[in-house]
Amino acid sequence: MSQRKIGALIGVEKEISLETFADRGTRLDALISKDLLVSLFFPQSPLHDGAVLIRGNGILAAGCLLPLPAGHHLRTEFLTRTRHLAAIGLSLETDAAVIVVSEATGGISLAVRGSLVKVPESDDLRNRLLEHLKT
Repeated sequence: MSQRKIGALIGVEKEISLETFADRGTRLDALISKDLLVSLFFPQSPLHDGAVLIRGNGILAAGCLLPLPAGHHLRTEFLTRTRHLAAIGLSLETDAAVIVVSEATGGISLAVRGSLVKVPESDDLRNRLLEHLKT
């Protein structure tokens, strides 16, 4: 998605349930696959503007609305605001890791515990996700 500049917002559940947020979208209960994720975030997809929520090895729901944090300001390196703010919002309200792919730049960011950082490579993203999910 990054290479094709397909915007994405993906919340990965840790211990705090994401059910409340899943109820704000379309329930899928489907196995994760690359093709399914790309289809969900493809710009003409009816669910592309919302978040995909992941539990274990499955997609819990898609097209989910996430909370925006009150009074949070993004640094200038984050050009698109709403997806990034929603990632911060979910990571503040839960212990989820939230992946953002910028539609404008294709850049990948990760929000954890209210902090949003750019992740330059997929291996780095994988390592950060695994580290967060273990702790």
